[in-house]
Amino acid sequence: MQDSDKPSTAGIELKAGSAWVRETIELLSSMRFAISALSVLCIASAIGTIVPQASPDINYVNQFGAFWAEVFGAFDVFRVYNAPWFLVFMALMLVSTTLCLIRNTPKMVREARLWPVHVRDRAFVAFSHRHENPVASESQAGLSVQQATDWLKSRGYGIKSPSSDDASLPVVVAKKGGSNRLGYVAAHLAIVVISLGGLLDSEIPTRAAAWWWDKAPVNLSGLNSADDVPSSAKMPQATPTYRANLLIPEGQTSDLAVINKPGGALLLDLPFELTLKEFRVDYYSTGMPKLFASQVVLKDKIDGTVREATIEVNKPLIHRGVAIYQSSFDDGGSKLKLVAHPLNGPIRQLLPIELAVGQSVPLRSEGQTLALEISGFKAINVENIGDQAPIEDPFKKHVAAVLSPAVNATKSKNLRNVGPSFNYKLRDTAGQAKEFHSYMLPIDLDGAPVFLIGVRDSPDESFRYLRIPADENGSLQEYMRLRVAMANPQVRQRAAEIFAQRSAPDNLAPALASSAQRSLDAVAEGGLQGLADLLEQTVPEAERDRAADVVVRMLTSAFWEVWQLARLTDGLPRLEQNDQTLNFTQRALNAYSDSQLFGAPLLVMLDDFEQVQASVFQVTRSPGKTTVYLGCLLLTIGIFAMLYIPERRVWVWRSVNESGQVESVRLAASTTRHSLDFDREFQELRASIKPH
Repeated sequence: MQDSDKPSTAGIELKAGSAWVRETIELLSSMRFAISALSVLCIASAIGTIVPQASPDINYVNQFGAFWAEVFGAFDVFRVYNAPWFLVFMALMLVSTTLCLIRNTPKMVREARLWPVHVRDRAFVAFSHRHENPVASESQAGLSVQQATDWLKSRGYGIKSPSSDDASLPVVVAKKGGSNRLGYVAAHLAIVVISLGGLLDSEIPTRAAAWWWDKAPVNLSGLNSADDVPSSAKMPQATPTYRANLLIPEGQTSDLAVINKPGGALLLDLPFELTLKEFRVDYYSTGMPKLFASQVVLKDKIDGTVREATIEVNKPLIHRGVAIYQSSFDDGGSKLKLVAHPLNGPIRQLLPIELAVGQSVPLRSEGQTLALEISGFKAINVENIGDQAPIEDPFKKHVAAVLSPAVNATKSKNLRNVGPSFNYKLRDTAGQAKEFHSYMLPIDLDGAPVFLIGVRDSPDESFRYLRIPADENGSLQEYMRLRVAMANPQVRQRAAEIFAQRSAPDNLAPALASSAQRSLDAVAEGGLQGLADLLEQTVPEAERDRAADVVVRMLTSAFWEVWQLARLTDGLPRLEQNDQTLNFTQRALNAYSDSQLFGAPLLVMLDDFEQVQASVFQVTRSPGKTTVYLGCLLLTIGIFAMLYIPERRVWVWRSVNESGQVESVRLAASTTRHSLDFDREFQELRASIKPH
């Protein structure tokens, strides 16, 4: 804001009251405080634009690391627009700008209406735009003044001819662009209105309503249906403002939306029922979604009217002030056909299971009862399958094999649809659960097809993926046959003997067979880490590297013989050793070792599915939206007035000599913003006074 023609950073200075009250009011009403608050909000808004908001915590851990994710989370960077400090700064800016308006608006209005009629002709020489036109008589002076007045009127100037006996005062005062000062008022008023609209659409009204109606969030994961939600967690239709999510499977109806809160969620009663008739999604050739839309039927709860509509991205359905946006899509309870493979012991029998997403079933395995819970399903998965970084053999460094990342973690881009996947949990009787992510089809990684099965102990962790090689039929059959054989001590002993007979003379065969069997037994009990521990116990440190190379080759050959014995047991012939079969053997050995760290007695794979899609809507009531639009209009008007409506003033004097005779007519002009247009306009004004 401005005091007169000069900007002022000072605030309202009270004459009474305590010192801290006077200083606080002066600070809040000053321009320096308003600019500081606005700068903080601009920086925070830029952060909120760059950093994805309200994403799962694990996404931020992956992007920024655990330490910085925790630091940023402490400052609410991941929900910055509803962070308490952001709302406080917005409220302070609202108060500061309001006080600034109260202080300066009367001055601006007064100066916009003020006519500068008391500027004397001795100030003529101080103007950069001035002109003096000599005249010979009083009549010629009057004609020149009239010509200047007519020209000014034709250019839209307001004219005032003050009557005064003082010859040093102007005879004509003209001005236009007085609304320039009102532009400052409109621009600052826009900030007040926009801030007010932002506060109306923030979480403050929702929190206030929840406090007023004594509502508290509840954990929805432990509830079976919406009927189990207590009334203390249900917000009424009269909730003034909200931003909620609504998931509806195809063919189903819902009138309750979810408002996510720290520690749980609130259910919101909508003024309508929404039915999803059909969900449609189109994909690019890479498998990325290109367009998704929902055909819905809306039934009003008050008057019973029914309307059909199609909701697309950026094309919401608006009803009774509530906007329904197409947010995303999810699974709506797809029916899955699963197969459970035992991972421990010589058991090979498969267990077929049929479950829908969201359902669970108890399973008995190794004397314990586990609950199998299906938590998610995706028919299309687009992954970045680029050039894979070579994985160093962990055995050579004498450390345990770790589960590998699922897909390319480098910067190379090779987006591809890798087929369906599903998520499930295995929960024990104590309530502890491990979460798994399993792909239905094998994926080509490092030049060979593998099945990827991810595991994590909590939602805050990333999935670690087990890579099981697929056989020539694209199945797990060969690997599972080999796994069962490795669980049989007699098969391991026989495989070690066959390896020794094929690799060493008769006098060395027994010792080699014993070493090979010990290696197989160590891997069967503890994976490659178990074999590494055995080497540390039996081989001196100076000889371990050389011994490790020998043991790796021996182990791989013995493992090959285990596989061939497993095939012979099933009536299948031995395979020829070539690059393909040896590559499968090495991958199977790594997968078998990694499975020791998998932490589950069962491997559940997807065999078939019947997809049911669901649409995710964002339901919003934004009473501050109209307020923000009004603020944007005021801001546009204010900026336009300040930039494109400069205030211009013109004075016309009659200059008299010492004897009182008029000897010239003087013109002077000033503007708040110098421009070439104003220079040209003043030249035209000079030319309008014809010489006499």
